[in-house]
Amino acid sequence: SFLLGKWLHTPPLYTVALSSAVVDVAIQDYVADVASELIYQNRSQISTEVLFVFPLGPHMAIYSFQARSEDAKIQAMLRDEAQQPHEPTGGWENLEYLQSQSDCRGEVFACFLGTLSPGREVVVTLRYVQELPREPDGAAHFVLPPTLHPHTKFYGEESFCPPQCHGLLAAWDCLSSKLPYSLLLTASLQSPRGVANVQANFALTPLIYTAQDHSTAQVSLAGSPPSEDDLELLVYFGDPTAVSAVVEKGDPGAPPGSLLGDPMVLVTLAPSIPEAVPGQCQSGEFIFLLDTTFLEHAQVSPQSRDQDGDSLLFLLKSLPLGCYFNIYCYGDTSVGIYPQSVEYTQDNLTEAMRRIPSTGSSSGDNNLLGTLHSIYNTPRPRGHARQLFVFMARLPPDKEAIAAEVCRHRNSHRCFSFCFSEDSAALAVALAKETGGEATYISSDNSMTVAVLKFLKRALKPAAEGVSLSWTLPRGLEVEVLGGIPQSIFQDQHSLLYAQIHGQAQDTTVAKGVMTLQYSLDGQDITHMIEFPLCPQGDGRLAGHRLAARCLLKRLLPEAASGSGDESRHRAVEISLTSGIICPFTSYVGVRTSQRVTWYQGPLALLPPRQSLIPCQIVELRGSGKASCCYPMTIWVPPGWLTAACESWLALRRLTHGIASLSQRGACSKACKPPPPSISSLKYVDPTELLWRSPIWGRWLTEAIAECQELVALQNVDGSWALSSGLASVLEIDEAEIKGKMPGEIMEPSIWATVLAVTWLHRDDKCYRDLCELLEAKAVTWLCSRAGSQLDKCLEAANTLLGSSVKPSVFRL
Repeated sequence: SFLLGKWLHTPPLYTVALSSAVVDVAIQDYVADVASELIYQNRSQISTEVLFVFPLGPHMAIYSFQARSEDAKIQAMLRDEAQQPHEPTGGWENLEYLQSQSDCRGEVFACFLGTLSPGREVVVTLRYVQELPREPDGAAHFVLPPTLHPHTKFYGEESFCPPQCHGLLAAWDCLSSKLPYSLLLTASLQSPRGVANVQANFALTPLIYTAQDHSTAQVSLAGSPPSEDDLELLVYFGDPTAVSAVVEKGDPGAPPGSLLGDPMVLVTLAPSIPEAVPGQCQSGEFIFLLDTTFLEHAQVSPQSRDQDGDSLLFLLKSLPLGCYFNIYCYGDTSVGIYPQSVEYTQDNLTEAMRRIPSTGSSSGDNNLLGTLHSIYNTPRPRGHARQLFVFMARLPPDKEAIAAEVCRHRNSHRCFSFCFSEDSAALAVALAKETGGEATYISSDNSMTVAVLKFLKRALKPAAEGVSLSWTLPRGLEVEVLGGIPQSIFQDQHSLLYAQIHGQAQDTTVAKGVMTLQYSLDGQDITHMIEFPLCPQGDGRLAGHRLAARCLLKRLLPEAASGSGDESRHRAVEISLTSGIICPFTSYVGVRTSQRVTWYQGPLALLPPRQSLIPCQIVELRGSGKASCCYPMTIWVPPGWLTAACESWLALRRLTHGIASLSQRGACSKACKPPPPSISSLKYVDPTELLWRSPIWGRWLTEAIAECQELVALQNVDGSWALSSGLASVLEIDEAEIKGKMPGEIMEPSIWATVLAVTWLHRDDKCYRDLCELLEAKAVTWLCSRAGSQLDKCLEAANTLLGSSVKPSVFRL
């Protein structure tokens, strides 16, 4: 949280001084409610127009904002976008300047606060809720936003100590480690499992338990916070379990049966899933959606589908035994290789490669939506988690309908997306995020083969299947799980659900309910039961209810954005206005109330407070990428200069973009208002960010693929190789010599052939790990089950024949 303004003569931006910050954090398992009070002071000798800006994290939602100064109070209010009888009359130029000139990316909450006189203070009260990430050891990880705790790494020396900073009297001494403001941080912790421990990267007061069963506790910042790091808390609860539940009471002032009125159960599902042994049989349904451009990149030849070492072949050959698979090729029409997924066998794979159609023309509309309809209408094999690999060459015309369709089925599968064009990046990211998968951008500088294999390795993590929840409650009560229950939970992932209790218990003597979690792991059925109170206590902050509202709004948005009817929109507006959580169909407006002023010096002669509307909005920044999140900035402006400065700047922008008319001299017109976020479920995505997270490879990788692709094509789906002339050609050794060097104890030639193939992949001067790790794991697993004591002798003979020195550990010896 910080304040912005503009200083005419110097481009750098500077912060208004933060005098003090009071932050109160309430953490319930993996949900946090943060209430902060920030006091800023204008320590310069001139007045400045200021703008409050707060960057929004991906799992964060503001529900209350207020600013108070000596002469006015400003409160952010939500309203229906379709009903806007009044608009703010000025101040939009600040948001326009912020949106167009910032180097930062991402969404920010921005509110124009007016003019701050010299020596005056403004008190900002901000409240937000947030879902907390769960660490692998079960800890809840909370990070105080850097804007609530400004520090040197966050601001950077250029922001605080530039040579032009003579107008900023409260500038930070960059050589000092002391913060120029006071910070009071208190954290209240709650969990039915008990609060076991708290760790932090700063000094804490001793943990104080406020309940005998250790279900609630409190801890505070001790002394001064660090001046160079974010403040981080790790909260450890009682023994980590597969399921936990925190019950939050409803708002007594809300009507029964409403979202805020009934109790909410915060359910965390985190089954303990052991690591899978690489190369072994594994369940799973893998469906590949290929468009014509992917087929062109993959260079699949109709004459030799099962012998090309392209990306598709590497991907299909790396699948594990025991899984199911299918391939859909979509372009002008959608073609499924099989009517439904089939078991991964040698015959089925060979037939699938043969059936893949020619690349054809990619000029028509691609039928991705129809392909998804076909997949979702096909039942998945029992006990196999469904995962989609979606390859997109360009943005489909029905992008909103596609996002809505994936959202409707988000609990039944996971998507890994690959985009080949910048305009399809937003859809690729949306499909991946909505289903818990990942997305990447395929450019000419990175290898598609490595990218798809990287995601396949993540997709092969084991999962809990057939997840279900059941409830035992007194007669008269029922539970509604908002957003549904995921059918699968993968290793290293957890699922946070919101379940609301409706109705009135007929038997008031029953104080607890029971929740039962059931799932299957490696074919074994597992059950967990947990009790929870039916009459919960709480602090009344409704963090779980507000995050449940956010969850519902995310589910309703694709439906409403796709134009399927007004019911979803009306429901979204209702939830947004009652919970305080914004959605694309509502918007903020700042209501400014002037303090009462004296009419004359006599008592009781006061004017009533005057109200006016001021700009307040969620702004999406699409900066140059110099910063990944917005940093505090303030530029100082003498009163009356801002309008002229903005008008000149806006006129130059209009001229540059070929806009014919300029605004009239005077106050910035309503046309200066930055456009609100579009009514879309797709967020802006810079494809370069995906590219930065993608592997970049040089010429050596292309050569490596060419060298080993023929060997990969010869491998069987069980991981073995046959002793053949094709293998001899790859090894560059005469087939007769290979047979002559085979140890006499070997009864099966394919064992000798497979040992040679794996040994060849591990030659001293070669590295094919990124390409062949999964293939090799299958081969070694097959060898360990077949070769037995013969394996060490085979390796010795293979090293002699190939002139290599591969270690026995490669074969798990």
